[in-house]
Amino acid sequence: MLKIYNTLARDKQEFVPIVPGKIGMYVCGMTVYDYCHLGHARVLVAFDMVYRWLKASGYDVNYVRNITDIDDKIIKRAAENGESIHALTARFIAAMHEDADALGVQHPDHEPCATQYVPEMLEMIATLEQRGLAYQAPDGDVNYAVRKFAGYGKLSGKSLEDLRAGERVEVAEGKHDPLDFVLWKHAKADEPEEVKWDSKWGKGRPGWHIECSAMGSKLLGSHFDIHGGGADLQFPHHENEIAQSEGAQPDDGSHGQFVNYWIHNGFVRVDNEKMSKSLGNFFTIREVLKQYDAEVVRFFILRAHYRSPLNYSDAHLDDAKGALTRLYTALKSLPVRPELVEGERATQSIHASTSSARTDLVDWSEPYAARFKTAMDDDFNTPEAVAVLFDLVNEVNHTKSAEAAAQLKALGDVLGLLQRDPVEFLQGRSLQAHMHEEVRASSSADAEVVRGENFINAQIEARIAAKKARNYAEADRIRKELLDAGIVLEDSAAGTTWRRA
Repeated sequence: MLKIYNTLARDKQEFVPIVPGKIGMYVCGMTVYDYCHLGHARVLVAFDMVYRWLKASGYDVNYVRNITDIDDKIIKRAAENGESIHALTARFIAAMHEDADALGVQHPDHEPCATQYVPEMLEMIATLEQRGLAYQAPDGDVNYAVRKFAGYGKLSGKSLEDLRAGERVEVAEGKHDPLDFVLWKHAKADEPEEVKWDSKWGKGRPGWHIECSAMGSKLLGSHFDIHGGGADLQFPHHENEIAQSEGAQPDDGSHGQFVNYWIHNGFVRVDNEKMSKSLGNFFTIREVLKQYDAEVVRFFILRAHYRSPLNYSDAHLDDAKGALTRLYTALKSLPVRPELVEGERATQSIHASTSSARTDLVDWSEPYAARFKTAMDDDFNTPEAVAVLFDLVNEVNHTKSAEAAAQLKALGDVLGLLQRDPVEFLQGRSLQAHMHEEVRASSSADAEVVRGENFINAQIEARIAAKKARNYAEADRIRKELLDAGIVLEDSAAGTTWRRA
């Protein structure tokens, strides 16, 4: 039985879907005004892992991950750049998709943009107003009356008095209470026309919180199974979503809970501070991928439990790289079942965001797979699941079993790992720049790879020739020179191969 830590209950609970065999899952996505950073990568990868495991468990999952394409930050950035809102958001949506694909994140079933659902938002705001939960302030904004919703604070576990005393409460003229939040922002004269919509309250645009309530209810219904996002969204965003969504539910006797299970991933931290744009201590996914293979970054994220803090450093990524190298090394010289090889030919890299894990290739009755399943059913315990992979590596190395190697590859696929050609991964797509002056002088990254590989292969041939001539000192010198440059030579009956250290 799958158990999930439910933020709403503050406890780990057995998962029981509303409709047997089917799951509706909504995850708060990105606000697209800049490149995604590593904190965003954790959200993408963590919920991709959840999505994959739910499907591997046999559920029919309807996964919605939204895009916020209208926001104060977006308007400000577009004005600074001298470009339209649409041009800015389209550019960063494309960049987000490139980053997600690089990390092996599967596409959600629906990816709604906020600007596509303004009519649904207006309808929900009107319902809240009719029920006395929303009011128009003198400045033209429409606000939610927090004190009129009896359950406010149940997700964050804070009383209204505690929240009112908190530093994050925004005070504005015209609000009945400082805790009240905006549902509809009246249009300002200096804002572009493309962010102004007609409404019964005058021209304006939606507030941030209402978009997820409207899109979630439209695509998954007024009551669904799972809602996810980063821990920073628990309050006020998700708290406000509950107030809006439950306050606007159909008045037909079905009125009740908005979401059954709330899942929140932990922060990425740098020097014990949360990684965020506002703190200026963030690294974009693109910056990190210039230094590290995308699968190494995915593995780095999955090695930690999704609810735990994730400490970013080059040392931790280097350690993840070494650990993933060990997994691929175990697969390098062993054949796997033909159907797995065919799947590998179809996609030779982690860029497989539209594919699904081949869970039909996993023998779940086998002890390692059974342990893996037990770990994943325990609140998606990926650290323990990864530990099972390393135990299986020991088995592969000890027995040289093709069946064990196939099981390792199939279980890795469940996490979106180990689907590349092992030699390709171990050799990598970039080489140590100091390895050879010829590489250092190249202006093309592709040329660096080709020329670097040509140099390595030439050195291997020179070493073979030296050994044939019984010049073992020269052969040892070549091996050491390559090792100093981060290249490990491995001799076998089939010949000499190389990999990065």
